[in-house]
Amino acid sequence: MNRKTFLKSSCQLCLLGAAGMFSTSLLSSCGATKTAAYRVPVVDGKISVPLAALEADGSKIVRPQGWDFDVAVHKNGDRYEALLLRCTHMENPLFPSGNGWVCHLHGSVFDAEGRVRKGPAEKALTRYRTEVVGENLMIYT
Repeated sequence: MNRKTFLKSSCQLCLLGAAGMFSTSLLSSCGATKTAAYRVPVVDGKISVPLAALEADGSKIVRPQGWDFDVAVHKNGDRYEALLLRCTHMENPLFPSGNGWVCHLHGSVFDAEGRVRKGPAEKALTRYRTEVVGENLMIYT
């Protein structure tokens, strides 16, 4: 093998390896690969989530059928809160990041309560009213 062929093959191998590491790191930072969303239908503008489906800390990512965005549910004291995981800047999906949510497209950061911590987003996340009805958490959209 001559020097030119060796260098060309080596560079291609390095690029393939780097692309593989890059895509792996992107996938590992994607919240969807870490936690499976609980799929649920929306009936008459309401989402019903069994309390038993929530994590021990009262949290869950809910994926309403037919929606493009997930809803984050978490318990805050004795009440539940539900946030639409859609960036208020340009309507991109949000992913978990530390104690909040991040938009990977333009870098907006929201805290666990949905308030903007870093722009370009300027508005807080959409919050839905919730209510415990029997053994279910009702989310009113």
